[in-house]
Amino acid sequence: MNSNVALTVLQGVILYPALLWKIYQLTRAPKDVARWMVTACLACFAAAYPFGFLAGNVNQPDPGPIVPLLFQHIFLCGLVYTLACFFLFSALPVAEAQRRAWLEAVPLGAAILVMAAVAVFMPDAPPSQYPRAGVSIFYLAVDLYLTYGIASAYFFTRRYARGAGPRLARGLRVASVGFAISAVGGSTLAAVVLVHWAGAGIPWLLVQGTVFLVFPGAILLVVGLSYPGVATRLAAGRVWRQHRRTYHRLGPLWTLLHEAFPEDALGRAPLNPWRDALSLRGVHRKYYRRVIECRDGLVRISPYLAHLGHDGSLADQLAEALRSRARGEPVPPEAMPVAMPDGDSLDDDVRELVTLSESLRTAPA
Repeated sequence: MNSNVALTVLQGVILYPALLWKIYQLTRAPKDVARWMVTACLACFAAAYPFGFLAGNVNQPDPGPIVPLLFQHIFLCGLVYTLACFFLFSALPVAEAQRRAWLEAVPLGAAILVMAAVAVFMPDAPPSQYPRAGVSIFYLAVDLYLTYGIASAYFFTRRYARGAGPRLARGLRVASVGFAISAVGGSTLAAVVLVHWAGAGIPWLLVQGTVFLVFPGAILLVVGLSYPGVATRLAAGRVWRQHRRTYHRLGPLWTLLHEAFPEDALGRAPLNPWRDALSLRGVHRKYYRRVIECRDGLVRISPYLAHLGHDGSLADQLAEALRSRARGEPVPPEAMPVAMPDGDSLDDDVRELVTLSESLRTAPA
């Protein structure tokens, strides 16, 4: 596998999961114009990908079959245009962004018109027999527009990153590096095409250098645009794991209190143990419900704890208080705070509940 094919495969491995992720995000916010533009950007990239294979993944200035080559580069130009629109609609008022988007469509339309005209007049012959002038004009239209659009996107990205949140700013900075590399690569490609059109020999290292500029730039672009959403989801995953772990750590305390006060349960439906252990949904809901039920149960049992005094550990006192209630002893008139945290946050309260719950594991039955 040569370097061109290897980098192309790597692009696909990164590209299509990123596109699916953006489509999922779009379903959550279908009216977000900027998100539509990012999704359209990745969709254009994904659409260009198979046409690149059909065209033979050729390096400029070598031509491939003109029809797949045309569609590949139309979608690549669409990628750059939608990317510019993303920054326009993110940073400007809607009316101003729409006006600028129409202006940006003019060079896009000119490039596509030139490519389509070359494709129409290209003779029906193998790619190796295509006229050098036609192939050069085709590639120059592509390279000049892509270089212009990518350079514009670089400046948009750097400017927008300065006022963005930390995660978005990091992603935009990564994408801006990809834009800078790709812009240099586009300029180099245009130079290669001009040298070829003039009939001069092109050094092999120069052609390979353009490959190692354009392809890594495209990969960094996909990574940078996907980073904010992926980082947010990873952070949400850490919270999910923490809530799931705490939910199970509260099990001993919740079990005792639920047996004593089943009527206080916020959810009356019994849970299947295997489904509870493997569930990927509803973890946060079950976590908050268990915390509330534990605190409610401690409030209900607190008069019995106050009646016992302060001898022994809190776990032993709680067990004795629950036995007193189970024997039918009347509710004492005085109550007391139980497992109260030092701070006022929910996390402080949960830590106290978890400490009490885990101490019950070693308490007498």
